[in-house]
Amino acid sequence: MAFLKIKDRVFLVVGVANRKSVAYHVATALQEEGAKVVLAVRDQAAVQTVGKLFPGLDVFPCDLGNREEIASLAREVGRRHPLLHGMVHSVAYANYRDGAQPFHAVAKEDFLQAMDISMLSLPALANAFRDSFSRDASVVTISISHTNMASESYGYMAPVKAALDSSVAFLAKSFAAFSEVRFNSVNAGLLKTSASAGIPGYLENYLFAEKATLRKRNLETREVADLVLFLLSPRSSGINAQRHVIDAGMSVNYFDREIVKAAIRLD
Repeated sequence: MAFLKIKDRVFLVVGVANRKSVAYHVATALQEEGAKVVLAVRDQAAVQTVGKLFPGLDVFPCDLGNREEIASLAREVGRRHPLLHGMVHSVAYANYRDGAQPFHAVAKEDFLQAMDISMLSLPALANAFRDSFSRDASVVTISISHTNMASESYGYMAPVKAALDSSVAFLAKSFAAFSEVRFNSVNAGLLKTSASAGIPGYLENYLFAEKATLRKRNLETREVADLVLFLLSPRSSGINAQRHVIDAGMSVNYFDREIVKAAIRLD
């Protein structure tokens, strides 16, 4: 028997956009382990694009800022797949139309939209699918390694992700009243994804992160997917309401000798 024991289990993966997406790597890894995968993407155009990446899979459109569409998604998925053993929430949206802004200048409507799509969509999806989850289902959301680091380029998305991290504990507690459904977050260091490419100044931060990791090599998206798979599997049955940082050791290495020398221009 395979170690993860997820063969033939059914998982909903929300957020595939292209081959660089965390959700793409998660869906691919699930298929490699023999799991059945259902996909939810942002709109009908994405259905066509993602459908070509995963021929034969059910791909459903859903605007996560629209609660009626989330309810409709639950109904449509439920007709084809009445039982889900887990869900992956890999969603982030921020409007950087004016570039990176200082936090005190963030527009209220931009912050609330980011919060609605990136964070509130998780409890909305969990509630919509609550009757479809198996009693021991696992829900995993994708966050960032540090939400208390004030990166100018990431801007107001760090507070949004902090709220997402907090929601994991509250969802785990509320679902515990009637099930053993688990909620966890995977908090990844800097990744090379299409979404991150839209963040002002991200490339410079990504190159810095590579120097800061213990292995001097950046985190790979597939490594994040592997952690997600473990948390989805019955092998992680005792893990609930937790943040799981995966950053190739970057968070312990800010005083790396090479980085310090470069910063203060020592020979």
